[in-house]
Amino acid sequence: MRHIEDHDRGLPFDLAAMGRRRMLTLMAAGGGGLLLQSCGGSGSEDANANASTSTTTTTTTGGTGSGTTGTASAACSTTPTETNGPYPADGSNLANGVLSNILTTSGVVRSDIRSSIAGLSGTAPGVPLTLTINLANVNAGCAALAEYAIYIWQADADGRYSIYDLPQQNYLRGVQATTTAGQATFTTIVPGCYEGRYPHIHFEVYRSLATATAYANRLLVSQFALPADVCNAVYATSGYPTSAARFARTSLSSDGIFGDNTAAQNAAMTPTLTGSASAGYTGSVTVGLAL
Repeated sequence: MRHIEDHDRGLPFDLAAMGRRRMLTLMAAGGGGLLLQSCGGSGSEDANANASTSTTTTTTTGGTGSGTTGTASAACSTTPTETNGPYPADGSNLANGVLSNILTTSGVVRSDIRSSIAGLSGTAPGVPLTLTINLANVNAGCAALAEYAIYIWQADADGRYSIYDLPQQNYLRGVQATTTAGQATFTTIVPGCYEGRYPHIHFEVYRSLATATAYANRLLVSQFALPADVCNAVYATSGYPTSAARFARTSLSSDGIFGDNTAAQNAAMTPTLTGSASAGYTGSVTVGLAL
């Protein structure tokens, strides 16, 4: 009989294991109070009938109980809702005729999302990107939101999405819980540019890892825009052969998703990145929820 690895035991095992790690952390701290710590598509993105397409700043509500600890950002604003597009794999639509929901797949809770999981093999090539997402409550002085969950997904270097365009891969998708500082850091790649869209990364916010199992539970769905200078540098490399020409034909103002945001909204939704196309990029972005 094949030995069952921990990452093959399902999402309940993952959550239980993370709970044990939190308890060990609490014990190591001497028990002095509760420590809240957790561990290209080619089509139009308007194709998903379940997606919200509002890009105005709105109050995001949902979730109960405490989860605010520390300060995630000195300044924050409510992140506008954007469409989740046709490739979310969050239980809201079909992929190749089958309901697709990677959120219930063992191993999806992870920081490095570059490789496929759950019996699939393959690693997405591309310029490395380490992105820290700061989650803040705009109604509480931008206080950090601890133990919330963030799901991100994106296109590969050729502008294709796993599960949909690449049915034998499920990489470039992952979930993490925010720390006591309200942060979740993902290791991924700079996404390629596909026709009709400005380069971006999708994300959804959930109240907890336990509720991050289906799109119906999400508190927010939105997208990050990639900085133009980073795109120009990365798309000039050999690993992104089709992106430069596509990127030359698009802009934030012409994009069907970011185009009707204010300049301030787009600036807030664009991560601040440092690095190079040869060494990779590191940076951060703040997501604000009005709770």
